[in-house]
Amino acid sequence: MDNKELQGLVEKISMEYFHKPFRHAVSFNPRLRTTGGRYLLKSHNIEINKKYLEELGEKELIGIIKHELCHYHLHLEGKGYRHRDADFKQLLKETDAPRYCTVLPSKAASRPSRRPSPRYEYVCRECGILYRRQRKVNTNRYVCGRCGGKLVLHKMYAEPGRK
Repeated sequence: MDNKELQGLVEKISMEYFHKPFRHAVSFNPRLRTTGGRYLLKSHNIEINKKYLEELGEKELIGIIKHELCHYHLHLEGKGYRHRDADFKQLLKETDAPRYCTVLPSKAASRPSRRPSPRYEYVCRECGILYRRQRKVNTNRYVCGRCGGKLVLHKMYAEPGRK
């Protein structure tokens, strides 16, 4: 699919779901990385991430287009076009547009987990509670938060990428 075909698809979806014409330009933007598309407030144009079409297919692309058209039509009508606005949420429901786009399979595989794994484990000598920490703790200065007992290094994990 090229930009000309995309323009035709967006105009068709706009008339079918919103019953209003799309009078501006839409194009694929290869620089988009973290989003499926974006609506530009000043020019009223829409940019779409082509990777969503390539990796997830036309159904996901149509969902992204409907989402961006919600921004477009509400903004031109002077209504709430932001994600937090009630007008926007209502129009999403009416047109069956997704609120968020799916994570790309290529990004999901390379995406690091949100919380780094602990590198140090400390145990309290008195009550036996286990503390997992990313950073090293000065055991002469810090004590157990539950009973005030002495902490000792129980286990140390190797840092990823280091030997």
